[in-house]
Amino acid sequence: MFDNLTDKLQRVFKNLRGQGTLTEENIGEALKEIRTALLEADVNLKVVSELIEHIRAKAVGTEVLTALSPSEQVIKIVRDELVELLGRDTARFKFASQPPTVILMAGLQGSGKTTTSGKLAAWLKKGGHRPMLVSVDVYRPAAREQLKVVARAIEAKLYEGDLKGEAAGSGLVERLAKEARREAVIMGCDTLIVDTAGRLHVDEELMTEMERLKKLLSPAEILFVADAMTGQDAVNSAQEFHARLGLTGVVLTKMDGDARGGAALSIRHVTGQPIKFIGVGEKPDAFEPFHPDRIVGRILGMGDMLSLIERAEEKLDRRKSEELAKKALLGDGFSLEDFRDQLKQIKKLGSMESIMKMMPSVGPFAGLKQASSQVDEKQFVRLEAIINSMTPKERRNHEIISGSRRKRIAAGSGTTVQDVNQLLRQYAQMAKMFKQMGRGGLAKSMLRGGLSGMGLGGRQRFGR
Repeated sequence: MFDNLTDKLQRVFKNLRGQGTLTEENIGEALKEIRTALLEADVNLKVVSELIEHIRAKAVGTEVLTALSPSEQVIKIVRDELVELLGRDTARFKFASQPPTVILMAGLQGSGKTTTSGKLAAWLKKGGHRPMLVSVDVYRPAAREQLKVVARAIEAKLYEGDLKGEAAGSGLVERLAKEARREAVIMGCDTLIVDTAGRLHVDEELMTEMERLKKLLSPAEILFVADAMTGQDAVNSAQEFHARLGLTGVVLTKMDGDARGGAALSIRHVTGQPIKFIGVGEKPDAFEPFHPDRIVGRILGMGDMLSLIERAEEKLDRRKSEELAKKALLGDGFSLEDFRDQLKQIKKLGSMESIMKMMPSVGPFAGLKQASSQVDEKQFVRLEAIINSMTPKERRNHEIISGSRRKRIAAGSGTTVQDVNQLLRQYAQMAKMFKQMGRGGLAKSMLRGGLSGMGLGGRQRFGR
């Protein structure tokens, strides 16, 4: 997300680095380029105009910090204004004082409402809640079937209800909603996620039905689900839904595929409501709370190391990582089995491209993002297949792998002898590096400090 905007802003800041001081002239030129970059990213025109004027006032006013270089001053001002635009604090999710908390999912057809309902249920489950899902889209059987598949995949409770003997319409919608809420109470579910019907565009029939559901269920949250790739169409639809329903927040889907990011930078300003979650992939766990400051870091090329660390803490087996580090660094032997386990750990974090997008793209990290696009993700699968084709004895002692064994391993893994040779070379280099580190005091000091000593553990370091 934001790839195009990030690249353009980086060019603006680079041009400013050659300036000795900030003047109205060079600021004016930079702001013109920033304005163009934002408009090309499909940010709302009114939002762009206000943002540029705020930046201009601070850049040529008394708030300039003389201790910073001109480019650093502008980066700081742009960062602060973007964080302000997106909402300085992460929006809290509201829960009702008396369960079940009802969450009404609103949005147009095709925005990803049903998938997002499932992702939200999975997120709530991870937090210790007991969600129930219900689809009140009585007009499209496929929508109800899709939610059933989603609920089964995440092992969440689903209220299906009986649609027989009653024509599709608001009466049936309201009956299903009331029955689902009653069932949630009986089953001890503390949240009820209501997946509503969508339309291809905003119309009176849709809005009337949503208003009746709001009155009936008194939801704690009314979340508008918008496809980030539709840009200003998503912003305009959100504005219309908010005018009729009073949204409490927005969920932006397909943020992993939108290189422009205009909807994210416009929707809060236009509706006045916070972005609460973003969808960043197809899997149920590709869903995360929206952190304005972290997103701004990505936009400006500063990366998002906090999210990367949280992902590592959630996905990786901490005990296994520490055992592997101890074995490798203290000379107890780093076997091919350990190498395979390490590959599995890396795969849990996601694609190399998604990992590199969270890394800074400036300074010594410049070029990482481009390099990650050259990585063949299938290579991880091939490496794992090669190691799996070895015998336990071969995995423990690679030196016994002769030419004939290499042919057998290649045939068993569907690869070539050259692939096997390359893996063994990579492994030997890694084992040698660990052995060299183990001879010095660095290894022992790292292990004494543990992962938190290396800045990789403990959320308390970041005020969490």
